Amino acid sequence: MIKAGIVGGAGYAGVELLRILAGHPEVELTAVTSHAETGLKVSDMFPSLRRRVALRFVPLEDDAFTRCDVVFFATPNGIAMQQAARLLAAGARVVDLAADFRIRDIAEWEKWYGMAHVAPELVAEAVYGLPEVHRGQIRAARVLANPGCYPTAVQLGFLPLLEAGIVEHGHLIADAKSGVSGAGRRAEMSSLFSEAGDNFKAYGVAGHRHLPEIRQGLSRMAGGAEIGLVFVPHLTPLIRGIHATLYARLARDIDAKALQDLFESRFSGEAFVDVLPAGSHPETRSVRASNMCRIAVHRPQGGDTVVVLSVIDNLVKGAAGQAVQNMNIMFGKEETLGVDMIPVSP
Repeated sequence: MIKAGIVGGAGYAGVELLRILAGHPEVELTAVTSHAETGLKVSDMFPSLRRRVALRFVPLEDDAFTRCDVVFFATPNGIAMQQAARLLAAGARVVDLAADFRIRDIAEWEKWYGMAHVAPELVAEAVYGLPEVHRGQIRAARVLANPGCYPTAVQLGFLPLLEAGIVEHGHLIADAKSGVSGAGRRAEMSSLFSEAGDNFKAYGVAGHRHLPEIRQGLSRMAGGAEIGLVFVPHLTPLIRGIHATLYARLARDIDAKALQDLFESRFSGEAFVDVLPAGSHPETRSVRASNMCRIAVHRPQGGDTVVVLSVIDNLVKGAAGQAVQNMNIMFGKEETLGVDMIPVSP
């Protein structure tokens, strides 16, 4: 059994981790923290976990964390980098759902996240946890940088096009929409029901902190080429879900059937990427509460623009589910173990 701890178990990503790990046949939940809820029973905060999770929230300093095989950080940015070294020294592996170890360029990270990085040596060691690209490196990782929700949907959508070298690197557009749970569980004006309900808006158009992460990943897919990307996120009146509409300009002619074949071939055998039939339009509700990414590829009017539609659940494939998928790889387990959930409908 894998002994697992969760730092930051009271947020949306944290409770998704609890839900998934509580049903994982090879995991023993050992410890869970919440800075503000120490001593409270987890099931008192989340009644959905009654009879499944008997733990109480404890401080991160609790000895139980030093007995863990893996510790997940579902915390705000800047927390994991302060605590990871101690846990690594105790023999645990670290999976960070925040951004502390995602961006290789420390100065770039500090610019976007507005703080000094205190563990640059761990950034150099960390493996970026997009399994469909880095599966081999993930197996040996001690520090795993779990991708962000927008970056997961965007990178998976562009992946076949960039690897095949059939689109221009300097003219990529990602128009992405997210449900309000992506903003976290803390109280903020913009996520109040009366503010987010019956409303739709763009934000971060001048620059969003997921932009450098996405560009970094796309550049790797393109063999190190410089990437020109316009990324515009939107907030939608949904609780869960990301819908990314991606645009790329063809660098050479390829017909719609060949594009479809390219996507189907690249993701053949991937348990959590579903390439839909030609002409499809994936919906966020088709992936709700699951670890699946559904993708459709189009070439409108036979022109020089490829349009890719990519949908995920931001809390599962975009956070907790992908983190557990990565844990399975790291510990030599079946990749789908505990995360092969059927989406809920309606």
